[in-house]
Amino acid sequence: MTKVFIDGSQGTTGLKIFDRLSKRTDIALHILTGDDRKDPAARKKALNEADVAFLCLPDAAAAEAAAWVENDRTVILDTSTAHRTSPGWAYGFPELSDAAFQKVQTGKRIAVPGCHASGFIALVEPLVRNGFIKPETYLSCTSLTGYSGGGKKMIAQYEAEADNPLLKAPRVYGLSQQHKHLKEMAAITGLAAAPAFCPIVAPFYSGMLVTVPLFAKDLQNGKTADDVKALYRALYHTSIVSYAHAPDEEGFLSAAKLSGLDRMEISVFGSSERILLAARYDNLGKGASGAALECMNIVMGLDPDYGLEL
Repeated sequence: MTKVFIDGSQGTTGLKIFDRLSKRTDIALHILTGDDRKDPAARKKALNEADVAFLCLPDAAAAEAAAWVENDRTVILDTSTAHRTSPGWAYGFPELSDAAFQKVQTGKRIAVPGCHASGFIALVEPLVRNGFIKPETYLSCTSLTGYSGGGKKMIAQYEAEADNPLLKAPRVYGLSQQHKHLKEMAAITGLAAAPAFCPIVAPFYSGMLVTVPLFAKDLQNGKTADDVKALYRALYHTSIVSYAHAPDEEGFLSAAKLSGLDRMEISVFGSSERILLAARYDNLGKGASGAALECMNIVMGLDPDYGLEL
């Protein structure tokens, strides 16, 4: 039986992973309680005894914990930002290509993608890799998320201050254009520069909608919106990530439609001149715990969607 350890099981992602893994009978789940949760010696021992270890920690703590693993057997799945562009770490979005899947399948160090970054990368990486747009193309991205994306502190704020008028409307953040996901958004897609990024938190619990506008004139070699659609259809056809034709609700797209699920819908809208690329999913699902569990399934040789909510 696979031994699984969660280091940092008290945060939003860690709690979600623990809750879901505690229902599975094919693993032996281990967490630390009491003072052991913060005891370096106890954590190091648990990490080295595990077959698979989830790091649900702040960046510095995740980097420290990863360095504690002294064997060549334990697979580390890091949900923090610490290793998403680090050499030797697989990026945990296996649907991007056969090579991406194989890196997760054989990897001992796997970085789980950021929630906002997942949608942007799913939309843009195939365009750059297949020559649809140049790496030097300047892009922008808007990402609408439920407030659970802000973690326990933000969840508590929204639930305690339901009458706060400022929390009743969407709020733009990342105003300094220094968001922690920008680095992976550029590095994994192959773009020469990170996009102008507008993340927005809204007063609903979970769900995410990432949109990337694109001028048709930026497409190379005579490619059109129909070619982009065909590319996505050919690439994304699994139970977890799939192309969705006309998924709108009478001209609207709700960011909450896939709340509670682990799958992602990719869509293309627009005209012959202006194209809108869209990725819809749950910030806690394919944007966090669902992505982490999918990677673990692949490492274990199981179907990627085993135990996922689709």
